[in-house]
Amino acid sequence: MTEQAVGAGRADPGDVAVALHLLARMNLTLTDLVDGAPAREVPTFAELVPKVVEAMPAPSRRIYGPYWDKVLAAWGTRRLTEPDDGEVNLFLEHVRETAVVRRSSNGGNGAALHAYYALGAVFRYAVKHELIGVRQNVMDRVSKPDKADSKRHGLSPQLVAEILTAARSTGNDRALDALILRFHLETACRTGGALALRRRDLDVDQCLVRLREKGSTQRWQPVSPTLMEYLDHHAHERGARDEDSRVLRFANGDPLTKKRYETLWNRVGKHVESVRVLGISAHWLRHTTLTWVERNFGYAVSQAYAGHAAPKSNQHGVTRVYVKAGIGEVATAVQALTRERHPLALAPSAVIAEDDPSPLSGLAE
Repeated sequence: MTEQAVGAGRADPGDVAVALHLLARMNLTLTDLVDGAPAREVPTFAELVPKVVEAMPAPSRRIYGPYWDKVLAAWGTRRLTEPDDGEVNLFLEHVRETAVVRRSSNGGNGAALHAYYALGAVFRYAVKHELIGVRQNVMDRVSKPDKADSKRHGLSPQLVAEILTAARSTGNDRALDALILRFHLETACRTGGALALRRRDLDVDQCLVRLREKGSTQRWQPVSPTLMEYLDHHAHERGARDEDSRVLRFANGDPLTKKRYETLWNRVGKHVESVRVLGISAHWLRHTTLTWVERNFGYAVSQAYAGHAAPKSNQHGVTRVYVKAGIGEVATAVQALTRERHPLALAPSAVIAEDDPSPLSGLAE
């Protein structure tokens, strides 16, 4: 074995014996060496958090920013090595108890989990840049808060019809609200996917929209010819002229914002009791459509419809890696959902019986 190989592995026993002999002759112990080493200047949270924020991508800053602010308010002047695991757990519980109550609130569990991840990012940064030792990372001794089970579920066609009726008969921009709801019902996209939609993301000939969603993922999603016509007309009428212009817009031409969703669902909740009581939002429409697709076309098609990544492990069997659905199968599901012929569908007509209600049944009312 070469000297280089020895140095890269365990210490040579002979060298260890010599070092221990020298320490004994000098009447020193290993503890004396550690205690006598120059102390590293451990930063305070106020000194380090801004650096962590700067190093994070924009989506992370948006999600965890409020929780880093809470960390600074609680421990700004303290050094990273001061709070112990008990204090961290108390901090997470405080975040849980003081979480802002929204229609989609889950008892503060989500807030506590975000606070846990925000703190974890701070300590990982400190370890990576050798500002603290690995053993000084208190987050390694703190259990991650349990993620609450989602309260969301697929909605009945009757309830979806009530929601559509309320949205189309109230508000100051009924055409926009109806288009928003139809877009989410047909594509099962997340809110971010709708807000990011641009003119260049519309493939009119093939009836496809390109969705950009969380994790910087992109996918082409089939839509009905009717929805594509609505999107193209809406974008043109409201001033989306160049290819990078956002499609969904207010009547004054400004691009749609997330605030409109809150306004829409608060208004619908005044007319549909279940929306108010359950805290129904656009994400419930995603659950609704994907549930219908899974029941009628199977898991692989619903997975592709949702834009979920293929499994990276064989925990549930290796076959799932091989049975991914293609865009033609998704288009066939869209065709059945909307009762409109899609150019990419594998079958010439919908395969679901006409008397089987789909989430879009309310559009005909």
